[in-house]
Amino acid sequence: MFIANIIAFIIAFIGCLNWGLVGIFGFNLVTAIAGATIFATIIYVLVLISIIWLLVALLMGHGRIDFRRDY
Repeated sequence: MFIANIIAFIIAFIGCLNWGLVGIFGFNLVTAIAGATIFATIIYVLVLISIIWLLVALLMGHGRIDFRRDY
C-alpha cells in the first residue's frame, strides 16, 4: 500500500502545483503540456483519483498516511 500512497502523493502534488500556477500566474501547465485533448482530461482524472485515495488512506489510517514499508 505504501507504493500506492507515494504515487498518489506525487500525482496530487503535481496537481497542486498546477492549480497554484493557475491561481498565481494564470498559466495552466497541464494544457501547456497536453493541450486541450483527452490526455489533459486523463491527467485531471488521475489527480482526482489520487486525492480520493489519499483521503481514504487518511481516514482508514486514523489520521495518518503510511509512507513506510512494513516488513
